[in-house]
Amino acid sequence: MSRRPSDLPRLLTAAEMAAPVEAVAVVAEDLRRRFAATKVSFLIVDLTGRALARLSTATATGSATATGSGSGSGSGSGGETERIPLFGSVYEQVIRTQRPHHEPAGREQRVIVPVTNRGDAIGLLELLLPADRSEEDVVHAVGEAAHALAYVVIANGRFTDFYTWGKRTRPPTLAAEIQYQLLPQALSCEAAQFTFSGSLEPSEDLSGDTFDYSLDRDTLHLSVTDPMGHDLDAALAATVLVGALRRARRAGATLAEQARQGDQALTGYGHGHATGQLLRINLHTGETQLVNAGHPWPLRMRAGVVETITCQVGQPFGLAVAPPRPYRVQTLDLRPGDRLLMLTDGMLERHGEKIDLPDLLRRTRILHPRETTLMLTSAVRDASGGRLEDDATVMCLDWHGPQEDHRHVSSGADTHQASAARTPDH
Repeated sequence: MSRRPSDLPRLLTAAEMAAPVEAVAVVAEDLRRRFAATKVSFLIVDLTGRALARLSTATATGSATATGSGSGSGSGSGGETERIPLFGSVYEQVIRTQRPHHEPAGREQRVIVPVTNRGDAIGLLELLLPADRSEEDVVHAVGEAAHALAYVVIANGRFTDFYTWGKRTRPPTLAAEIQYQLLPQALSCEAAQFTFSGSLEPSEDLSGDTFDYSLDRDTLHLSVTDPMGHDLDAALAATVLVGALRRARRAGATLAEQARQGDQALTGYGHGHATGQLLRINLHTGETQLVNAGHPWPLRMRAGVVETITCQVGQPFGLAVAPPRPYRVQTLDLRPGDRLLMLTDGMLERHGEKIDLPDLLRRTRILHPRETTLMLTSAVRDASGGRLEDDATVMCLDWHGPQEDHRHVSSGADTHQASAARTPDH
């Protein structure tokens, strides 16, 4: 079966004609009809990265539904959606490998393809198809539709809470709502020169951890911050600090000036202080600058060897030191093939002390940073019995080098040694 040239534009037009909350259901129904499928579902990855929600389904009866999109006061008020644990499932395999899965299903065939945009794993498309369909043609065509669906979800998420609701296993507290809004919209990013991902495992009383990144034409900006305190106080302090850092970054400020403005804003707020780390990487030269504001040192894995980068530690943000001390911009040695890890003290203290972080980093080196960050924060969460006393946050960067000119869609630093690594079980 060959796809007609007009299929993809028509699919996008149909999604745009629908209400934002129904856009994915319209795409699912279009695919059901095109492939004579008995069922087409879109499953979205929730915020924990450990489960999926079946957000919309089109069936052979001709019905296409967006789960929980019924009447009422909120996107999720129309009913509950099916939640599926990810670990150990075929869905996890598809997300981890970013490769389609195809298998017989009785008299039908089951096809699962990833819905991903620049490394940010949004979810999955799952279809039940007649057994006589050509596997190669179907997987290719559904893969194209899944790629378009990623853009449909991103675009329509600006107009409705429906997709945000689908990502939540349970309603967040006010502090958690604030903290989630401070995170970047996409937690992973793939480019020619690097692959990046971040993961936040919140504590019982939320400690305000955040991470952020931005990709310009010539520069990659990274930051991680950790305010003092818990719950709403920490969330509000994080809001002031992240807002100040973003404002300075977007105004083109130097790294030292970004740190200064963050410190000034939190000092002016007058409620607590925060540690943080700012990074700026020149995509054309690989030159890397770092400012450390009282924060835990980063880890670097090079040729399978993990070491701590012992940079100079400056004062935390918001300490109101008189006279103010300038933040020192340091140079970080970053080479093609390196994997860099930036983290908060929740990964190191209390329950984090039970984890051999360098060993786990070595064991996960063949994994995409998206999977590595999730496994690292999950290890700390499991060590605490699911009740963290402090937020655990980690950012993982694979640096491919300025010589690269094509985006890396799979990763694992030091891929020439990846065959020697063992992927740990969940």
